[in-house]
Amino acid sequence: MNTVKICENGVQATKIINELEAEGFKNDNIYVFAHGEERSKDLTDATDTGDVGVGEQGILNTVSNVFRKRGDELRAKFEAVGLTEQEAEKYEEVLDGGQVVIVATN
Repeated sequence: MNTVKICENGVQATKIINELEAEGFKNDNIYVFAHGEERSKDLTDATDTGDVGVGEQGILNTVSNVFRKRGDELRAKFEAVGLTEQEAEKYEEVLDGGQVVIVATN
């Protein structure tokens, strides 16, 4: 089961991640998404959370993401961590609005 949280910035993201860890989620199973690629990477690094890579996406999707537009790439990553196609579209729109999406998986 996935838990999805939305926040505005890194401070709020850190608080949410600490709460998720207290609930038993492991850092490697918590993913931080932001629309900007650099912002997303910076938040992931700063919060020491998981990175959606080959293990979650498989080699084909990982390579395909190189050629995708950012929105398509984000939806693919959301689906790779267990969200449905509809959820991926919904949360990609949240990212378009400048918010941060955190997904925790078991």
